[in-house]
Amino acid sequence: MDAATEVTRSLQGLSSELTSRIPRLLEAMRTVGAGLDLHVTLDRIAQTAAELADARYAAIGIIDETREGLSDFVTYGVTAQQHQRIGALPDGHKGLLGALIHDPKPLRLADLGQDPRSAGFPPGHPPMRTFLGVPIQVQGEIFGNLYLTEKRGGGQFSEEDLHMVRVLAAEAGIAIGNARMHAATRQRERWIDGSVAVTTELLAGSDVDDALAVVAEQAQRLAESAAGIVLLPDGEGGLEIVAVSADDPTGIMGTHIPPDSPVAEQLLAGEPVFVDDSATDPRMVTAIAPRFGPSMMLPLKSGGRVLGTLTIPRNRGARPYTAAERTLATQFAAQAALALVLADAQRDRERLAVLEDRDRIARDLHDLVIQRLFATGMMLESAYRKSTVPEVAQGVGKAVDELDVTIQEIRTAIFALQQSPAEAPSGLRTRVLREIGTAAVPLGFQPSANFIGPVDSRVGELTGKNLIAALREALSNAFRHAQASRIEVVVDATITLPDGSEGVRLTVTDDGIGIPPGGRRSGLKNLARRAESLGGSSTYGPGLGEGGSGTKVTWEAPL
Repeated sequence: MDAATEVTRSLQGLSSELTSRIPRLLEAMRTVGAGLDLHVTLDRIAQTAAELADARYAAIGIIDETREGLSDFVTYGVTAQQHQRIGALPDGHKGLLGALIHDPKPLRLADLGQDPRSAGFPPGHPPMRTFLGVPIQVQGEIFGNLYLTEKRGGGQFSEEDLHMVRVLAAEAGIAIGNARMHAATRQRERWIDGSVAVTTELLAGSDVDDALAVVAEQAQRLAESAAGIVLLPDGEGGLEIVAVSADDPTGIMGTHIPPDSPVAEQLLAGEPVFVDDSATDPRMVTAIAPRFGPSMMLPLKSGGRVLGTLTIPRNRGARPYTAAERTLATQFAAQAALALVLADAQRDRERLAVLEDRDRIARDLHDLVIQRLFATGMMLESAYRKSTVPEVAQGVGKAVDELDVTIQEIRTAIFALQQSPAEAPSGLRTRVLREIGTAAVPLGFQPSANFIGPVDSRVGELTGKNLIAALREALSNAFRHAQASRIEVVVDATITLPDGSEGVRLTVTDDGIGIPPGGRRSGLKNLARRAESLGGSSTYGPGLGEGGSGTKVTWEAPL
């Protein structure tokens, strides 16, 4: 027997007035039970209760997890202008609403202002005198309280009103239970789908920076938070933010958590940290902490190894994370860490395959191409000595010189192919040339490179690392989509950004087919996101081809 049936039976033998209102009550119960969206269900309960008891105003106070206050407050009858004048919604920590949290019993008052538990109303609050309150139980636990005020016609709420609202509250508990189960199921499905999306994206071959950005983006979306942030160990015992997805990413990238922070110690030990308010928690010592409120800091841990930290903060004043959200986010972080490990292993295999292919190409160039060019040169040398026509001798001599230059260029390419990436110097110019050399193999030609200004000395490490990632993305897009035969790369460290600060600009221009209308823009979005996280920008336009065909990508950021 459900609670609604039990309460309905208790109505037997009551007044004929109450009996005459039974059809209206049944219709109200049917209305309340329709639908599975929790917020829509709460709005419908408040409105239906007010109509059933002829109340001007209705509200539902939802008790928070601590059982000491209210986590939400749903109203009916209060206009948007009145809400604005009232200001903050009641938190249930004091007054009559707080008393009903600790003593959840039906309550009927002729004048709530005369009750000793009343704390009065804030300025701008509409006048309320008569009062009716009934607890709402969901699966045997108190979910909240249903409040009705201001009986229409100036009278008081009757005993019949109380019985009717109790029946409605019992049915509301069932409807809320169903809606909560539906919401919890949908929420789990969303987090599972998000984990699958992360795993799929990471195993699709993204580089490390893009992989971390995917984790940050999915975490922000799933948690409905202000930001998704990934931190990695900085080599000094602390943590550094290396990937950001945020409504306002300015100033977040590159932020450090010092090694002496209790948060860093706990996270690197593989323990999660949950913060109620980042702006006021003394453990949050970074400059960006005052921008956020409730936050989850979850270690990215797999096989006992802590890879980094996933931080998911909400805006100041936002609702705190529930226990269910904390559990789902922790599971997501564990799945993301496993996907990162698998993706890293896959990239190692691909890198090994590329190195083996480069070694094979280098051997073929040395053993076959150079030997044949050398033999051809010897034949031309013999023809040059035997030729009696000056014009022919001059042309043959020029061809021999060109062959010598070609052989030297091929030997340089062989050296570059055989060189491990770890052996190269770490200057930005060298890293740019290395990326271009690596891209030349799948492209089938060597992109040109031009440097303006003291690139190595002016461009900082963080900007340089992101510039290299942007160059890699742009060259990859040109190889996969542009069908280009010519690519020009320019790095200019002498520019001035729109805000007046000094910056660096990377341009990658090709003569390919351009970007078709309706084509995918994921690569361009990655470039823009990376630039914006540093306070820069990324744009694209016409390229090197005839009539402006092809694509020119411009990426710039502060030095």
